[in-house]
Amino acid sequence: MKTSVGIIGGSGLYDMEGLTNVQERRLETPFGSPSDVVVTGELAGKPVAFLPRHGRGHRFLPTEVNYRANIYALKSLGVTHIVSVSAVGSLQERHAPGGVVIPTQILDRTNGARERTFFGKGVVGHVSLADPYCPELQAVVHKAALKEIPSTTLGGTYVCVEGPRFSSRAESHSFRALEADIIGMTAMPEAILAREAELPYTTLAFVTDYDCWKESEDAVSVEAVLAVLKKNVDASKRIVRGVVEALPAEVKSNPIYEAAKFAIMTPKELIPHETKRALDLLYGKYWR
Repeated sequence: MKTSVGIIGGSGLYDMEGLTNVQERRLETPFGSPSDVVVTGELAGKPVAFLPRHGRGHRFLPTEVNYRANIYALKSLGVTHIVSVSAVGSLQERHAPGGVVIPTQILDRTNGARERTFFGKGVVGHVSLADPYCPELQAVVHKAALKEIPSTTLGGTYVCVEGPRFSSRAESHSFRALEADIIGMTAMPEAILAREAELPYTTLAFVTDYDCWKESEDAVSVEAVLAVLKKNVDASKRIVRGVVEALPAEVKSNPIYEAAKFAIMTPKELIPHETKRALDLLYGKYWR
């Protein structure tokens, strides 16, 4: 199987030097429409697919993003690895604005308004998320990020909140007490859906602010977030290119590619036909 990299992030990431055979793919999935058209092409000899998480022009709240359709669409295009590019706030002094964190754990503080699983409608499955991110992919992303931003940290916990509001000071201090490292609004359910879809996934998190716990600094604002993101646009493109270049042309063995092998509890003869059809791309190999 050939390596194909999916990038979920800002709408301008695909505007990079060296991207060839560019196409816009408007897709539909059994779970509805993705956030926007998917831009596909080739970079460093490998297929790539770019999907703006919030739609072009940033049109969807974190709660409104159709995470299931996004992951399904990338899977349908043959994507074998997903890199999520995100803006986050820092909850610890050591993660200064302008730096990068590649988290290894997630603390989910979303409120249940998001569709967070491909299972249901007659099929029950339980996929492990003990380690939400792929360590092999993280190592590649870490190496590429270090070349561009020396203040890159591998490790730490991403606390995912519902949004769209930013935290109160009490909330920010409580997350610090839980020893979380960064705070954002999109890691969940994106990470669990990627795992259910058996796709290695990792987050490249650009630190834009100190949230609001650090009272010697201004509280987080959209203006501050956008300023840091604008500064890091070119670096993020170079990091993405470095990741694509570093990945092998052929996919290597990885247990994530069989993450759902023993997860489905419902006997295949009891799964409704419509559900089977909707999930055939993901799990058909287990019930054919």
